[in-house]
Amino acid sequence: MSIADESQFGRKLLDSRFVTAEELAFCQERQRELNEKGEKLPLSEVVVREGYVTRTQLGRLGKSLDEDSMYRPAQQIPGFQIMSKLGQGAMATVYKARQLSLDRIVAIKVLPRRLSENQEFVDRFYREGRAAARLNHPNIVQAVDVGEASGYHYFVMEYIDGMTVYDLLQEKKFLNEAEAINCILQVSQALNHAHARGFIHRDVKPKNIMVTNDGIVKLADMGLAREISDYKTAQSEQGRAYGTPYYISPEQIRGEINIDFRADIYSLGATLYHMVTGKVPFEGSTPSSVMHKHLKEELVPPDHLNTKLSAGMAEIIEGMLAKQRDDRYPSTKDLIADLESVAAGGPPFQARKKLDPTVLEDIAASGVTVTSASPHDLDPRVGNGYDPNRLTILVLSIVLAISILANVAMLIFQNSA
Repeated sequence: MSIADESQFGRKLLDSRFVTAEELAFCQERQRELNEKGEKLPLSEVVVREGYVTRTQLGRLGKSLDEDSMYRPAQQIPGFQIMSKLGQGAMATVYKARQLSLDRIVAIKVLPRRLSENQEFVDRFYREGRAAARLNHPNIVQAVDVGEASGYHYFVMEYIDGMTVYDLLQEKKFLNEAEAINCILQVSQALNHAHARGFIHRDVKPKNIMVTNDGIVKLADMGLAREISDYKTAQSEQGRAYGTPYYISPEQIRGEINIDFRADIYSLGATLYHMVTGKVPFEGSTPSSVMHKHLKEELVPPDHLNTKLSAGMAEIIEGMLAKQRDDRYPSTKDLIADLESVAAGGPPFQARKKLDPTVLEDIAASGVTVTSASPHDLDPRVGNGYDPNRLTILVLSIVLAISILANVAMLIFQNSA
């Protein structure tokens, strides 16, 4: 044990009332005597030898100390009272805490000390905080604060009382179509908000989608989020795959520089596929084998795995998971329009436009107003402007209407003759 650990162990002995202050002082003096004689023993061994605690009691004390050390980094963040540990990953530990100034529950993500020495991880950690702070949407986990205390970097965020989509899938295996659309629509709204402000998430997956006890869906973890305009970071990351293998887009796998919002649409499509089929789009024994399949292997249509899926739902998913990003939805708004249409029992007009030009006739007959993505939608930094696609649809619709009127006039003329 280090000196700090010995001191903590002594306090734990006193707090647990295994020894009095005088008995602890006696054991510490006994430890010094043994050390001087060359028998270097930890304080824990001395108190056992002297008969103050048993080996069983010592084991319980050790477990309690481990729990205390687990909370130690977060306990040093001023203004917050740690309540419990929510989870731990390779990159950070997340705690549930009370913000004392506002008397509210929050979540605190703490970067491990070993990663705090790596400037790349520290920079990424603060980028996550800044990205979250610039996004204000009911379907995005909100940022509260970011900073450093006693050598630990921390990020305070909104606490979500609920579970992740990953947890839901562990519990239910897959969701029905209505449940999945409701969830994905809310995530799409969150992504649309982020994309419109120049951010791409780059790690959309079931573990990063939270569902509150009230059914509100929240997109979480902006750890890989990046501004599209941040070319310096993009160049530094060139050639490296950032993302999660089961849900990563082909262009992220290739480490391309010009990653845009369509990478998020692919990952969201992979997530939706998993939600409605109970399986990820591609499986493999290693991350590299999975990513190779994203690049080369043909997708098993989702309605082949879940025959209860509507044709429209299957079309949406396949459109989102197109390997070439130009074949995916041209904007998040178009994806939202299709999800809303299928949820209402209609067809996915946006997905079908790429497959069947005669869909214009269906659109004209249905009376549905359709929006189409302009080149400006591909770059959320650019405002609304001239849209040649929308003009094309308008012209074709007018031509179609004139053709119908001409046919009607011809029939009237023939009948009168």
